Amino acid sequence: MSPGARHPDGTAAQPLRSDAERNRARIIAAARTTFGRDGLNASMASVAREAGVGIATLFRHFPAKEELVAAVFSDRMDAYADAVAVALADPDPWHGFTGYIETACAMQAADYGFADVLTMTFPTAKALEKRRDEAYEAMVRLIDRAKATGRLREDFDPSDLVLVHMANAGVVNATGDAAPDAWRRVVALLIQSFEAPARGPLPDPPEHDALYRAMLRAGPAGVTASEPDKSS
Repeated sequence: MSPGARHPDGTAAQPLRSDAERNRARIIAAARTTFGRDGLNASMASVAREAGVGIATLFRHFPAKEELVAAVFSDRMDAYADAVAVALADPDPWHGFTGYIETACAMQAADYGFADVLTMTFPTAKALEKRRDEAYEAMVRLIDRAKATGRLREDFDPSDLVLVHMANAGVVNATGDAAPDAWRRVVALLIQSFEAPARGPLPDPPEHDALYRAMLRAGPAGVTASEPDKSS
């Protein structure tokens, strides 16, 4: 029997039969296409149609949408965390800081689903959230280094990065294929506003708990009562 897949939370799953493995791979590939095109508001039914499997088959593999999101975007979150590590290793902290913002926003522009992922939180997707937390902690260090050079305004707050992702996701989703590079101008405007000396004071940043609630509320809806019986 072939080895089982690894669950998104990092625990080992039961071994899958070869046909079940193929279905799981088809579902993940289909979800990558569907979420990348339509964002995380895409329904589980649309993923099943793209994969060519029944909705019950999809739910046997991924009982909750968060589990599917974690399976699809684990590699994207790894790449995101790697981008922060590259930025932190840059000998010029300001260049590393601005390069990270450009890279992360480009990742959002290339994948509508990942644009959404960076504006949401998924409490049950432990491995995904662990990588996000690692990236965030590295970014806090990078922010401190950029401020120490005098290039980053002193009142820049780590929560501003979340707001950047939210703003960029909004632009990416609003402009779509009609103006696919509009996000670049917005990001350039934001970066210029971050540079010291500041032109004026900023309002207070949102409280951490309030921002977390906003990201939690923005997350994809779970299975509703109208979904078919997963045991069928």
